[in-house]
Amino acid sequence: MKRKPIYVEIDIESDPDTLWKHTQQPELHQQWDLRFSSIHYLPKGDSELQRFLYKTRIGFGLTITGIGVTHAVSRRDDGERMSVLRFGSDQNISLIREGSGYWRYRDGGSGVITFSTQYDYKTRFGIIGAWFDRLVFRPLFGTATAWSFDVLRLWLERSIPPAVSIRQTWIHACSVLTLAMLWIYEGLVPKLLFPEGGELEMLQHLGWWSGQERAVLGMLGGFEILVGLISLIFHKSRWWYRLQSVLLAALMLGALIPDPALLKAPFNPLLLSGTMLVLCLLASWSSTDLPSASRCLREPVARRTSKARQKEERA
Repeated sequence: MKRKPIYVEIDIESDPDTLWKHTQQPELHQQWDLRFSSIHYLPKGDSELQRFLYKTRIGFGLTITGIGVTHAVSRRDDGERMSVLRFGSDQNISLIREGSGYWRYRDGGSGVITFSTQYDYKTRFGIIGAWFDRLVFRPLFGTATAWSFDVLRLWLERSIPPAVSIRQTWIHACSVLTLAMLWIYEGLVPKLLFPEGGELEMLQHLGWWSGQERAVLGMLGGFEILVGLISLIFHKSRWWYRLQSVLLAALMLGALIPDPALLKAPFNPLLLSGTMLVLCLLASWSSTDLPSASRCLREPVARRTSKARQKEERA
């Protein structure tokens, strides 16, 4: 089965020596690279090759351990640097058996360094492992590489430590997912699936729609589900969280003003809307300076140019 190498490229505003240090020194490298839990250089000896030991925690108490060899190529006349490496693991639980790749540092001018990598590897477990790698593992591994590159960019350009970027990403993801689930649940369960649980009675008590309460409740439920889905799409948009805050306030007041007795209920509109407003605040606050794999290019220039030419020829 033909494999497509993983390629990631990003422009970073940094001087070459600083970028080189943050990618070549293990104690710095392991902080921003999501693929590795720890990296340790082994005694070098007289050889120019540097051996290293890496570990990756994959959950459930399991750790993948491997050994690699890296060699830094001397700086060329055009200022480009390159580091090549080979890596592999003897553990039977490791999907990756062995692989190789490079890191390239090109001067893009105006204080920008184009940092790129390309690597490929062989897998275990025969055809099953090959298909799992192609459909699941390789796309995730490439995305993790690109996301890590942007963590490094934020560290060097914005002085945001990787630990802060990772923590902020978790806060944002948990806030957005919880907020979206609450919107979808409130639209689906009490309004569409079980309207007799109290939502229908609330609308009938208002007396505004005279027999059309069930249809109105269905439209309101569909609207809330839509808001939840849109929240997943526009999760970095601050204006969307402001709009949600207005919607939550309107829904809360629309329920409490006609029937203030609802405040006595265990899960009343004030409690639910207040919780969702806090989630909006957290999601909005954590939406800036988030690492994103989409900032990286995923194909070399030559390959992108070739595809563009093919599209032009077909057109």
